[in-house]
Amino acid sequence: MKLNLHTDYSLRTLLYLAANPQRRITLRELSDFYDISIEHLRKVIHALGKLGYINTFRGSNGGFELCRTPEEINIGAVITEMEPRGAVIDCYSQPCRIAAQCQLTRALKEAEHAFFKALSKYSLADVSGNPDLIKVLRVDE
Repeated sequence: MKLNLHTDYSLRTLLYLAANPQRRITLRELSDFYDISIEHLRKVIHALGKLGYINTFRGSNGGFELCRTPEEINIGAVITEMEPRGAVIDCYSQPCRIAAQCQLTRALKEAEHAFFKALSKYSLADVSGNPDLIKVLRVDE
């Protein structure tokens, strides 16, 4: 299973925020750090704010920051909320001669369930606590 860019950018944003809890982050800063379009990030920030993962602030001291602790942010939940859900293989959008006997759909659903169940075991704190990662992500002003 491949995650879409929106989900990827959401996770990168959360990792960056977890490594920089002492201050608000701006779109420009995040865009420059990851070399991602501001317009893509604007959509990500909007979604993360709407879902209650971050607080956003307008104005000259604007930016965004985590509104939950990294321990409270479940990676599986973030991915579930960011990823459009659909069958791994759409067996019903076109005629299939073996659909009635095929067990592949069931196996793929089981695999997808296992994928999300495994990710649900991790919090943002679990995946952002590596000191080497924090060194790369931390911006000390």
